[in-house]
Amino acid sequence: MGTVLNISRTEEYSQPGVMRLDFESEVDGFQDWALALPNESSDVWFVTIHGHGSTADQLFTRTDIREHWLGYCTRHGFSVLCPNVRGNSWMGPAAAADLHNLLREVRAHFGVSKFIFMSGSMGGTSNLIYSILHPEDVAGIVSFGAASDLSSYHAFCRASDSSILHEIADAIEAAYGGLPYANQEIYQKHSTLLNASRIVVPTVVMHGTADAIIPVSQTRALAAAMGNKPDFAYIEVPGGDHDSPLLHVEVVDWVVGSVTK
Repeated sequence: MGTVLNISRTEEYSQPGVMRLDFESEVDGFQDWALALPNESSDVWFVTIHGHGSTADQLFTRTDIREHWLGYCTRHGFSVLCPNVRGNSWMGPAAAADLHNLLREVRAHFGVSKFIFMSGSMGGTSNLIYSILHPEDVAGIVSFGAASDLSSYHAFCRASDSSILHEIADAIEAAYGGLPYANQEIYQKHSTLLNASRIVVPTVVMHGTADAIIPVSQTRALAAAMGNKPDFAYIEVPGGDHDSPLLHVEVVDWVVGSVTK
């Protein structure tokens, strides 16, 4: 039995036209949700996955992201999908399966031709992971401040004295069924760094060099693995922190131009 979407209008957010999509996971019956802002004149949709500690409504409730990301999409007439992906899932196996099924149903219901993924932090990490698991669903990627390998990032988090990073490590273990050494095959399958050749669409990754939450070494390693791939761009924000790349929506133009030409 396929995913059944319960689609309803919501006036909970200041942006008019927002729809709430409730569904039950085909994996284990988990009850999850997403928000959608359809534009009938566009069959190109942006998929925005929230950061750690947030939920599917981050695009509509966090002021800077709403103004820049949602503003970009609405100005250019693109539709938007914001999946909750089980909360702090870091695109673990169940979340990836749920998103694949959700995109199938959204594509059929709304007549979507292409999905462009634009997210930051955990969401940016999830963009990259999903693109190597299901490249058939992804037409373009914009990823800000992301991790490219959860095994090494988990080790970074555990070695830190930051309570937030320890919380992230806990979330990764919960989503992936335990520690990296005990679930090596799953972690490797979800490592963008180890599967970089599966990134086959126009992709921009951006990272602040002083990011204390996800170190810039994560993205530098991915950029090195991608080599001189012509439709891959890596940009650093000198001295930038974890949030610094988030407002650079101008880089989205290159991906959109490549996807829609």
